[in-house]
Amino acid sequence: MSIQVGDKFPDVSLKALGAEGMTDVKTGALVAGKKVVLFAVPGAFTPTCHKTHLPSYVNNAGALKDKGVDEIVCLAVNDPFVMKAWGEAVDPEGRVTMLPDWNAELTVALGLEMDGSGAGLGQRSKRFAMTVEDGVVKSLEVEENAGEMTTTGAETCLAKL
Repeated sequence: MSIQVGDKFPDVSLKALGAEGMTDVKTGALVAGKKVVLFAVPGAFTPTCHKTHLPSYVNNAGALKDKGVDEIVCLAVNDPFVMKAWGEAVDPEGRVTMLPDWNAELTVALGLEMDGSGAGLGQRSKRFAMTVEDGVVKSLEVEENAGEMTTTGAETCLAKL
């Protein structure tokens, strides 16, 4: 069963690549005491994710912060090197935190995994967006079709804040 509004956000340990090298990211600490918008994409550099989904959050980062969002996080089942390169390509100013879930540990803990093997992708995340306040899920939108972005873009998120 997937995570629901009102549920506590899972605490798992992930790895991210930053200016200081590889770092541990505890997801419980990431959302503790903050208002976080977390959106997930099936894969870095894939068409909808690269051209539409991530740019919607990059372009609306200021408006989201004006609505009280402390951090915007993009999650993908990709390795830290790919996520760092994708962030540099789409968001060189670093307005969105790129969070690699290379073993799909967080994605599975959320119950939002999908089988992308038909497209050569293996296990991936469904396309979704959620708002987490002090570790509790306050809103959640999951796309029916991973290749489309109808309810999980920044514009929809802004309208709900």
